Formats: sequence, C-alpha cells, structure tokens
Amino acid sequence: MCRKEITFAQNFENCAMKTGSSFNQYIQRTILQNWDADALTDYEGATLQFHDVARKIEKLHILFENSDVAKGDKIAICGRNSAHWAVVFLATLTYGAVAVPILHEFNAESIHNIVNHSEAKLLFVGDFIAKEISPEAMPHLEGIVNIPDFSLMLSRTDKLDYAREHLNQLFGSKFPMAFRKEHVSYHEDQPDELALINYTSGTTGFSKGVMLPYRALWGNVEFCINRLGAHVRPGSPMLDILPMAHMYGMAIEFLFGFCNGCHLFFLNRLPSPAIIAKAFADIRPAIIISVPLIIEKIIRKKVFPIIQSNRMKLLLAMPMISKKVKEKICQQVYEAFGGRAYEIIVGGAALSKEVEQFLLSIGFPLTVGYGATECAPLITYNDWKEHVAGSCGKPVDNMEVRIDSNSPANIPGEIMTRGTHVMLGYYKNEEATKQVLDKEGWYHTGDLGTIDAQRNVFIRGRIKNMLLGASGQNVYPEEIEDKLNSMPMVSESVVIQQGEKLIALVHPDQDDQMAFSREELGSIMEQNRKDLNLQLPHYSRLAAIRLHDEEFQKTPKKSIKRYLYQE
Repeated sequence: MCRKEITFAQNFENCAMKTGSSFNQYIQRTILQNWDADALTDYEGATLQFHDVARKIEKLHILFENSDVAKGDKIAICGRNSAHWAVVFLATLTYGAVAVPILHEFNAESIHNIVNHSEAKLLFVGDFIAKEISPEAMPHLEGIVNIPDFSLMLSRTDKLDYAREHLNQLFGSKFPMAFRKEHVSYHEDQPDELALINYTSGTTGFSKGVMLPYRALWGNVEFCINRLGAHVRPGSPMLDILPMAHMYGMAIEFLFGFCNGCHLFFLNRLPSPAIIAKAFADIRPAIIISVPLIIEKIIRKKVFPIIQSNRMKLLLAMPMISKKVKEKICQQVYEAFGGRAYEIIVGGAALSKEVEQFLLSIGFPLTVGYGATECAPLITYNDWKEHVAGSCGKPVDNMEVRIDSNSPANIPGEIMTRGTHVMLGYYKNEEATKQVLDKEGWYHTGDLGTIDAQRNVFIRGRIKNMLLGASGQNVYPEEIEDKLNSMPMVSESVVIQQGEKLIALVHPDQDDQMAFSREELGSIMEQNRKDLNLQLPHYSRLAAIRLHDEEFQKTPKKSIKRYLYQE
C-alpha cells in the first residue's frame, strides 16, 4: 500500500472511530432505526418502507449467492431513477459486490462498452434500456435482470435460472419464522475496498472508470449528515431529480437522504419543467439538490419578466418599498420550489452570475457546491447563510484544497485536492491515473480557481477550455459566456477560437424566436456583441456571433459538450 493510501485509510478509521460507523453500517443502522417509516417512493407510484427495502435487499443477496456472484464481482445498473434502482445499488454494496452505475442517457454502444470494460457479471436494466441493448454485444455477462420486477431478461447459467425461479422458496427456507430486524447483517466494508466504478464517458477508447472506495462514499454521507442533518430530519421528504448513476445525485440526493432516514421520491420519467414544478408543489422537499439549468430556467422564464417591468423597476428603486417587494418576490420564488426547503444546493456546472446575484439580493436560501466524480463528489460546500457570492464554498471535512499558483488568491491556478473522498484511480487505466493523481495523493482536477483568505474557493474555468489571446493572455470562455447568456435573445452560448479570433456560437431564445427573422436576429446579436465587448478587456473581445439553430448537446449534468463545437 502506498503512502497516500495509508494516510487516507488512517484518516477514515480515525473519523469512523468517532462515529462508530462505516458505509454499510450506515445503511444497516438507518434501516433498523426507521424500520416502519416510508423510505422510497416512485413519484405518483408505490412506496417501500425501510423494512421492505431490507427484505428486497435480502432477496437479491440470496439471488447473488445462489448464482455464484462473489464479493468483488461487478454488477452493472442502468435505468431511470426508481425505488428498485436504489434497492439494487444498496443490495450490491451491502453484499460486498462492486456496483457499476451506468447513465441511462448513454446509447446502447456506450452501455455495451462499459459492461464489457468493467467485466460486469450481471446487468440490471430498466424498461427503456432493455429495448435498446443487445445481449450478444456483451458476451461475458451471465445474466440481465429487469429492474421493475427483477425478472430475468437473459440467463446464461443454470444456477441463475434456478435461483430466480425458486427465489421465494429459498427466502422462505432461510427465514421460516419471517424476516425480522435481527436478520439484517451486511458486508463489513474496509476503507480502501472498491465499492463502485463510475464511468465518466461511454465511448470506446475514452472510457474512464472512476474507482471509488467505501471511504469516499462514507466521507460524503458523513459530511452531509453532520452539516445538513440538523435541518433535514429523518422522515423529511426529498425529491431525487438528478440521475443516481451520476455521483452528485447519488451521493447527495440518494445516499445522504437514505442514510439520514428521509423519505425519497424518484422522478422515474423524463423530468420536464412541468413535471418538476408539479413534483415540487406535491412533495415540498426539505432540501433541493439541483444543477444550474433547472434553477436558471425557472428564474429566467418566470421571474425575470416580472421584475424587469417598468412598474417593478420603479418599486425596487424606492428604498422604503424595495425591502418589502424583495421579500414578496423571495416568497413567490421559494413557493415555486415547494416552500419548505432549508436551502437549494447548486452544483455540477457553473451557475449564471446574473441569476445568483438576483437570488442573493432577495435573500433566497441558495448555496453553490463543487465536486468531481473522482471525489464521490464533494470537494467544497458552505451553508447558504455563509455563502459568498461567486464562490463554491470551503473545503469539506477530511478534504484539503490548494491552488497551483504563485498567488492563489489573485492568480488562477489548477485546483488540487486530497483526502478521504479521493478515488483509487481509473479502472484498467494506469496512465490516466498517473496524469491526475500525484505521488503525494493530490488529485489534479483540471479546473482553474482561486482561494481567498477565508478558504472560499472560486472556479475560474477549465484548463482544457482556456484560450490564449493574440498576445498570450489567458482567456476564460466561461466568463464571456456568463455575460453573453444574460443578453437579449440569448438562450445559451459557446465561445470558441478560430485563429486569433474569438467567436461566439449562440442558440437564440426559442420562446421569442418566432417574432424575428434570421436577419433581425443577426442584428440583435451584433448589438449584443458590441455591448458585450465594452465590458471585456481588449484581448478577450468577440470578433463575431454566429447563430446556432439547435440546442447545444450536453453532458448528464447539463454542461455543454464544448469539444463538439471547437472546429
């Protein structure tokens, strides 16, 4: 074991001794303490109580055991968020197998690649995925199991056939006097034991399977319970919107919520704005975990048109009335998110400065966090009452952060972090691991940032996105895009470099586009360019804005795949 691994394991063990916990002990404890409470609900569907979850976990353990799944074997899971998705994941880790969560938004080829690369023994799939995949493209799988009812879609072994066909009989034989609390006993996980492999991409040759140990999951859950547990009590409702196969949604919405004894609701359908709005109103979640896109759409479409009216501008300019007006606006925005949330935590991509400044100006309980899949995911966070505008919080417990810069407070440098949450490396990719994990245990994030005297971290952009001005100056396209996105008729944008010129690709606001011809839109964008350039230093000014008819392709966390538009 290398030096950094000893440090991480010792750090984990020291902390775990204080709480008397490991990750699987957290799962076991929450099930026993909340035995008869509601645990998992498919929105507008069935509810599982914690004892139902325990019973289903036990049945899957019997299925694994009787079909020769060993501890350390890989079990892949691909489907939309659902109560049964959660059960499969929990059953996998509490058995001691390695979970391989796959984003349901990946295409069939990508799913095949991940299953094959991870050497998964079983694959659990949702209804939609089952229709897309080809079992023949995954020749080493021993079986494919349907997530909704745990029926077999494919079996390549007699033992798996027998185990599934006789599952209820095997369960009854093991627990003839009924399944009770005392029967709940889970795999004793070790700090550096591999818990899951999370793939950042599904394409052949570019797949990076992030190997996350149990200590990383434990560290994220422990931090959230310590920091959020006082405000989000056991039994509180939580809405899981983000895909659980992505670490942000998995750790903060799902694992924290479950281990904290909350009642989780899953949007097991395409989360359209209308469905999300209805779910907020119905469930009234105690805390909201979101990506910027959801927040920005609500604010830009429903709030900005109201506050930008002449009458509202006049009221906001009057000191004696402004405070009451802002309180009223804040309450209305708050109600749009259910009216009960302690705070809204935004992460996964950059939040618009315009939207952030507006929400902070009305006293809205907003905070911004920062993380990476390689840290499962938390690196920084601050309570909303301590949030500093433009920052993404301070380093979380058991994690260090440093900026690779001669002046970390003033000159952006690469953000580096190490601690309990950091991955073991990339699965079967030692070269990629060496590029981001150094000998001292620092994970090199590839993000540029600064850090102030109070340890607040500010993200400035991605190293690979940084452009060079004509005279060698550093240009951060995200900063230009943030300003451009708040201008008339701009829905979203990407700044690219062509030779020595900076060009902005703009997808216009679709709601208003019908009122303007393409020529008129071109004139509006030219005026936007002139107005924007007045706000920018000479070396980062735009030479042109080009209309882009279609919405930009995005990653699962809703950040634009800018590499597709560089040519």
